[in-house]
Amino acid sequence: MPALRYRSRTYKRTFRKTPGGKTVLHYKKKKPKKHHCAQCGKLLHGVPRGRPYQIRKLSKSQKRPNRPFGGNLCPECTRKHFKQQARSVAASEAGS
Repeated sequence: MPALRYRSRTYKRTFRKTPGGKTVLHYKKKKPKKHHCAQCGKLLHGVPRGRPYQIRKLSKSQKRPNRPFGGNLCPECTRKHFKQQARSVAASEAGS
């Protein structure tokens, strides 16, 4: 009987063959969901899926795209944000 914590489907079950020829069951945590854009909810590319201990081992450039709002907003939403910001700055300068 597996330990109580392994009875739920929280853990992914994988069968491994030992050098002795036995097949044993290994339990490991499932991968987290893919990252999504904070604004539109679209899937973000270039952001790896992994448990925190796996992500910690990656270099900074591998953790997320190297651009403003990388790993948080998709490129389209980033462009919209910068256009909006530029327009608001231009409008405030014209008004004063």
